[in-house]
Amino acid sequence: MNGRPPGKLPLVALQSGLAIVISLIAVIGMVFRPQRSQEWMWAAGAALLLLLLRILSPGQALAAVLRGDDVYAFLIGIMALAELARHEGLFDWLATHALDAGHGSQHRLFALVYLVGALVTALLSNDTTAVVLTPAISAALARTDASPLPYLFGCAFIANAASFVLPISNPANLVVFGPHLPALHVWLAAFGLSALSALACTYVGLRFFFRVKLRSPYDISAQPRSLPPAVALSGVAIALAAIALIVAAALRIDVGITALVAAIGCLAIVSLRERSAALFVARHLAWQIVPLVAGLFVIVAALDRAGVLDVLRNLFQHGAPLVVAFAIAVASNLFNNLPVALATGFALQSAPVTPAVAHAALVAVDLGPNVAVTGSLATMLWLIALRRDGFNVSAWHFFRIGVAITIPALILSVFLVR
Repeated sequence: MNGRPPGKLPLVALQSGLAIVISLIAVIGMVFRPQRSQEWMWAAGAALLLLLLRILSPGQALAAVLRGDDVYAFLIGIMALAELARHEGLFDWLATHALDAGHGSQHRLFALVYLVGALVTALLSNDTTAVVLTPAISAALARTDASPLPYLFGCAFIANAASFVLPISNPANLVVFGPHLPALHVWLAAFGLSALSALACTYVGLRFFFRVKLRSPYDISAQPRSLPPAVALSGVAIALAAIALIVAAALRIDVGITALVAAIGCLAIVSLRERSAALFVARHLAWQIVPLVAGLFVIVAALDRAGVLDVLRNLFQHGAPLVVAFAIAVASNLFNNLPVALATGFALQSAPVTPAVAHAALVAVDLGPNVAVTGSLATMLWLIALRRDGFNVSAWHFFRIGVAITIPALILSVFLVR
């Protein structure tokens, strides 16, 4: 006799099964968004259903939600900075001057766009590159006779490839490591060479796939070279915010709160000249990201109670780094890397895992999704931005390029991670 009350085991098994089914439906709904529903509705709805069915108690759900406090603050802060830059035209100015600096050479222009995308991702996160830089590049290229596809694909791929240059380059980094996010010098020692290899492999792969489109020179009319005061002010403010985030990462200060405070400070500075800036940011900020992530935290907590994450813990404890990386990359492309990052974070933070495996898992969460258009939230946002501008990229087109570029980049990055 194990002392378990009669009927207890079947009830636990039923709750576990329901938790798995509800979670799968939520993730599928997030990825495919039937009837143009929004992602947060599926995550929040699934979390509420888990509560109503008593699969999680209110206390357990609240604990799961509070676990993401740093992530919410970071997301709101970074998105506010991105919206401020968009409102002030900072990325439009950068894209226009990249065209000027290209001097008619598409090879030079592509390298410049790739470099700008890498810097924006590293300092302001991958979502900023997808949501703000992509439309700016599209609008700038509309003034030329060059095909925009190589540059737009560059924005999508660099958004994920540069995601582990710094701890602040992707919200998923905070999700995976949580309170154990490494200090900046530790991060650079572990991921520096790996990140550089991912950037190099992705650049070479994109140049190869678009070699024909990038061959001919482009024509462009004369562009204004002066820096408008509003753009200069916002640029200085955002640069100071990026420095503050880097310092916070170096000193192991809470990067989420730092991002939020930096965004408020930037808004205050810009509002001294333009009072409408703060109102614009408040209206256009994607507030739904908070219930989305909070709902996912609850879903992953339910999956943990159902024993699903034990499979991940077993993989992390006994699998080789490359095996772990490919398993997470496949899962990220099938189910989106945000829930996979949450599950990975839950598993890593509650199991003894070697640094090599933990770091390989992070690389896979960030770089792995470059295969499917539904692989990461940044790529999905990129796809939406393209459709608004009249561009259609098929899932097969993205997959064909992504799988050829990402597999070698992932292998080399995992091999070089420390």
